[in-house]
This record gives sequence, structure tokens and C-alpha cells, in this order.
Amino acid sequence: MSRAPIRIGDWAVAVGAAAILLGAGLSGQRSPTSLDLLGYALLIVGGLGLAAHRWVPVTVLTVSGLCVLGYQAIGFDVAAIAFLIAVYATVRAGHHLIAVAGSVLMVVTLPFAMLLAHHDWSVGEAFTQARDALQLAWLIAAGAAGEALRQAERRADEAERTREETARRRADEERLHIARELHDSLTHQISVIKVQSEAAVHVALKRGEAAPEALLAIREAGREAARELRATLEALRDDSTAPRQGLDHVPDLVERARTTGLDATLTIEGPRVDMPAAVDRTVYRIIQESLTNISRHAAATTASVRICYRPDALIIRVDDDGKAGPHNSPVHGVGLLGMRERVNALGGQLRAAPRSDGGFSVQAELPVEPT
Repeated sequence: MSRAPIRIGDWAVAVGAAAILLGAGLSGQRSPTSLDLLGYALLIVGGLGLAAHRWVPVTVLTVSGLCVLGYQAIGFDVAAIAFLIAVYATVRAGHHLIAVAGSVLMVVTLPFAMLLAHHDWSVGEAFTQARDALQLAWLIAAGAAGEALRQAERRADEAERTREETARRRADEERLHIARELHDSLTHQISVIKVQSEAAVHVALKRGEAAPEALLAIREAGREAARELRATLEALRDDSTAPRQGLDHVPDLVERARTTGLDATLTIEGPRVDMPAAVDRTVYRIIQESLTNISRHAAATTASVRICYRPDALIIRVDDDGKAGPHNSPVHGVGLLGMRERVNALGGQLRAAPRSDGGFSVQAELPVEPT
């Protein structure tokens, strides 16, 4: 079990255990000694230490065991409630051998700690009193309860992973099905429109005639539809059959943008860290879509891509000097919507808007935990 933060419920258990131990110590019929304050302190520490039983269970087991030995050696005949809870927490965390070794060590050493406070007891009587203080049946039950809960949590985690894998597999299958349907139903028709319009324009030019504007529009629409369909099919196949593309491929994107005549630059700030695969792919897609939009719609001459690594977030910004302005925002189609959906799915934020000094800016902030 991984370390978990201390919760309010943990503090409630710890305070309750400390109150029970302190109450039992105060109600005991005993002659006051100068060590009473130390005994009360050990009772309180043994109880309050349970607040960290999820975070450091082995340390809590050690501390509670030492507190039991301490206040029993002083003469406080109080049941080892905190130690029982610590054994439960240690077993639940998966430290079986430590829990067993600590329990056996406590059974062996507790009688001798009691003999320090009760010199008139025999060794046999001390072992009997130690058994009553530890309540061996409850000690075994605490370990069994910890193991039962650990197994239940493990099965729940495995079931959750299985559900996630099944859902992911079904999503991949559905994407492939949609890609096949689009390919079979649309690719041929769009190709026919594109080829026929290209042929018609070619024939008209060959005859020395001016191609009708409607025919030229059909040709351009066919070309654009073919590109968009190809990009859609690539996106649908991306998470299942296509090669994984991420931050390592961003320099290639920028280089390809330069081949189109765009003066594109790439700036990386901060130390590189390994990112989750989903974040890695999303960054690539945002930059890819942004550069594509700049090439198609912005009429820009320069573009800058900036990647900033922060301890808890990754920031991507793509700027251009195109025709967009505060009162003139270009239409980006569904590409911008797709970027926003990817970013929102990861709990991030996306801002895409014209810049005050001209051009367009896309900025995404993705929360990350280094892998």
C-alpha cells in the first residue's frame, strides 16, 4: 500500500485511542509515583501515534510497542489497544513478517517489563498478565482483519484496472470501426469528385477556355475534403494502430513547417522529465494542429512554438504573426474543438485567441505528474 496523507478519520481514531488509554491509566488503583507523568505521556503518545498508521505503519508499530513496554514497566496495567491497531495497519500495508516478528517480540518482552514494576510477581504470573494485556485472541484478529481488508482492496484495484482496460479496448475497437466505415463509404466518393473536377479543369485549360468558378470551387473543396478525411482517419487510428508520436517528434513538426516557407522556431524551457503517455500525445497533437492552422488559415510568415516544463504542469504556446487580430478571428473548423477536448480530458486549460498586437496564440496548460 502506498503512502497516504493523514486524514481526519485517522486523527479521530488516534485521539479516541489516546483518550481510552489515558482514561484507563487514570482510573487504575495505584500508588502515585514520580514516574506517573512519564506513564501518562507514553499512553498519550502511543494513542496519538496511530494518526500516521497509513503513512508509516512500521514506525507506528515500533512506537506503540515501545510505549506499551514503557508504561507497563512503570506500573500502568493498561491493555495494549494502540499496539493492536498498529498490528492491523502493518498487516494491511503488506508487512506481514514485520507484524508477526513485532507481535512475537512483544509477547516475549512484555512479561519482563511487567516484572520491573511488580517485583513480587513470578515469571509465570507475569506471562499470564502479559497475555491478558495483549489479549492474544484480539491480536490475531487484528492481523486477520488487516489481511482481509488488504486482499479486498487488491481485488478492487484489479477489478478497476480490468474495467479500464476493457473500456479502452472497446474504445479502440470502436475507433477502428468508425475509421473503416469512413474509409469505405466516403473515400471513394470524395476521390471520384476530386479526380473528375481535376480532369474537367484540365480539359478546359487544354482547350484554352477559362475554367468556371464553380468548377474551381468544386476542385478545391474536393482537395480539402480529401485532406480532412485523411487527417480524421489518422486521428481515429492514432491510439490503436498508428505509431505513438509525442514530444520527441515535435522538432520534426517544426522542421516540416519550415519546408512550407514558414519561419518556425522551437523553444524549450526547464529540465525535460518523462510525461504520461496521454500528455505526451496531446502536446504533439496541439502543436501539430496549431501549425497546420497557421499554414492553412493565418497567412503568417513566422510562428513560434514554446514548451515550458514546470514541476506540476507542462505549458505549450504557439504564436503566429498572421492576419488575425482583436476584431478579426480566423475560423479554424473542428481542429480547435478537438484540441480543447483533449486538454479538458486531462484536466488542463486551453486558451486560443487573437493577440492584441496581431496574429493568433494557442496556449495550453496540462497538469502532470512525472512518471
